[in-house]
Amino acid sequence: MEIPLLNDIVIIFGLSIAVLFICHQLRLPTVVGFLLTGIFVGPYGLGLIEAIHEVEILAEIGIVLLLFTIGIEFSLERLLQIRKSVLLGGSLQVLLTFSATLFIARQFGQAFGEAVFIGFLVALSSTAIVLKLIQERAEVDSPHGRTTLGILIFQDIIVVPMILVTPLLAGATGNLGESLLVLLAKGIGIILLVIVSARWIVPRVMYQIARTRNHELFLLSVVVICFGVAWLTSKAGLSLALGAFLAGLVISASEYSHHALGNILPFRDVFTTFFFVSIGMMLDVGFLFQQPGIITLITLSVLVLKAIIAGSVTILLGFPLRTGILVGFALGQIGEFSFILSRAGVEHGLLAGNIYQLFLSVSVLSMAATPFIIPLAPRLVDIILRLPLPKRLVSGFYPVSDIEVMDRKDHLIIIGFGVNGRNVARAARVAGIPYAIIEMNPETVRSEQAKGEPIHYGDATRETTLQYAGIKDARIVVVAINDPTATRRITEVIRRLNPKLHLIVRTRYLQEMKPLYELGADDVIPEEFETSVEIFTRVLTKYLVPRDEIERLVAEVRADGYEMFRSLSKASASFSDLKLQLHDVNISTFRIPQGSTLIGKTLAQIELRRRYGVSVVAIRRDSQILSNPGADMQLQSNDVLFVLGSSEQISEAINIFSYSHEKNEGS
Repeated sequence: MEIPLLNDIVIIFGLSIAVLFICHQLRLPTVVGFLLTGIFVGPYGLGLIEAIHEVEILAEIGIVLLLFTIGIEFSLERLLQIRKSVLLGGSLQVLLTFSATLFIARQFGQAFGEAVFIGFLVALSSTAIVLKLIQERAEVDSPHGRTTLGILIFQDIIVVPMILVTPLLAGATGNLGESLLVLLAKGIGIILLVIVSARWIVPRVMYQIARTRNHELFLLSVVVICFGVAWLTSKAGLSLALGAFLAGLVISASEYSHHALGNILPFRDVFTTFFFVSIGMMLDVGFLFQQPGIITLITLSVLVLKAIIAGSVTILLGFPLRTGILVGFALGQIGEFSFILSRAGVEHGLLAGNIYQLFLSVSVLSMAATPFIIPLAPRLVDIILRLPLPKRLVSGFYPVSDIEVMDRKDHLIIIGFGVNGRNVARAARVAGIPYAIIEMNPETVRSEQAKGEPIHYGDATRETTLQYAGIKDARIVVVAINDPTATRRITEVIRRLNPKLHLIVRTRYLQEMKPLYELGADDVIPEEFETSVEIFTRVLTKYLVPRDEIERLVAEVRADGYEMFRSLSKASASFSDLKLQLHDVNISTFRIPQGSTLIGKTLAQIELRRRYGVSVVAIRRDSQILSNPGADMQLQSNDVLFVLGSSEQISEAINIFSYSHEKNEGS
């Protein structure tokens, strides 16, 4: 028996493989490849797809799974942290974009109802495309990533009242107030259900399911939670995508969220393929070629208008100009929910004939442009910020001039106050090290300043912000933000402002290490590699491997691993190559414990240089630092030796200190 949908699936995936391979060779984004596939197989292309409606249903499932995975990676706590972006930022963006579009449409002679409906369509952006691109760039936790997500969440909510209002714009009658009140009550009920489920119900249910160690049972449970909550929200009149996001939040509150995410990701990637292909299928290429100039002009106008409005709203929220520009470029396109809304407009006669095809052409072109615009945005930001703009606009409306670390010396500067930044600050506080924090989220700055943290608002890509923080007198800077592009920019600026300080940069991916070293970082810590080191350290600990052997192995792995990641072509030796090769030489400290057999011996007698290849460059005794100690310097109890050498040499030198202490205890 022939199944038409199966034929269409084979055609879509088969052609997608060929198109994506070509796009990969041409370094074009994956999303563009899927859109091109849709154009080829769609009714306005080669007409290879028959079950168009079924493909659209699969596309809806793709949106559900995409929003579900984003919800899993998020959390209720983080959602509350961006509530200002959701409520204030989202409402301002939708209202201003709608008003501007309404005004322009009226100027071009559109009837009031049609102009209002066009305003609805243009106000919405693409949650699926934008969040996919931000996820791929590891920028979901960056200030512009969180703000973009907040505005998109509001758009997903507001599309429901827009659908309810659509019949009234066409002249239909009905009790709109009653419908909105019922919808609001249902929405509040679902949100309360999500909170209760996330805190008490789902973690207990997932625990009982996880105890069975049945993979199929666990996977089905996750799928039921995803589609169950999405179904509930759709029955309440809200969008499927919003329900899927809420379902992800429910899972994120449990300790099984990462396992659930790993199970769902393959399904998400398959079904989101249908979504992007279905968007391409809507485009009438013939209509596009009939009026290419007008369609291109309107598309550019929409992109610029929405970018300016979204960027301005972000700046009004207190973020600096850089964040505003990045958010603006991310939200410039027309979204997938506009397609859903447009169908209601066609049914009620608000979009007809050429107007509908014009909307589809502009929407698809704006979506296709987004994968190019978002990666290009940081470069455009650098160009714009070179212009003579007002300082208040560049730095944001939250003052940065109140930083009080200008007179400090040898202090630590922490850029970014996420998990890594908080841990570094806690360690510095315990050790009595003076430090200052630079953070771009005004809400975080306000709350942490109230707790007494020396945290200050500012964009660390700007020289003035770093100068206020005392960059020229700082000893160490730790860059711990989630924006790869901003990290590279900050690294370059810091090294230019202070070539002598020690710069430690955190990055998520290994491929970021080489460019960061070339820009001047002294240490680059890749989370991927360090996570693997921590995993095997815990494994060896559970197998009761001696601690000194574990530490030696860790040092060797780090030395070998980082050398491998830093290795460049032997054929071209440059300064950056030399820095990468010599980076392993570092300074470590050893304490002489009470009762050690080394007490009373001189540096010449313990023969650190001859036996291990390391040199003692200083000794801290009580509160004094004895630099360049001579060979006849005698060691005392609680002396701290500053030792220079490679990671391998230092790990071997650990033996003399631990062995001398253990031997004395054994005697």
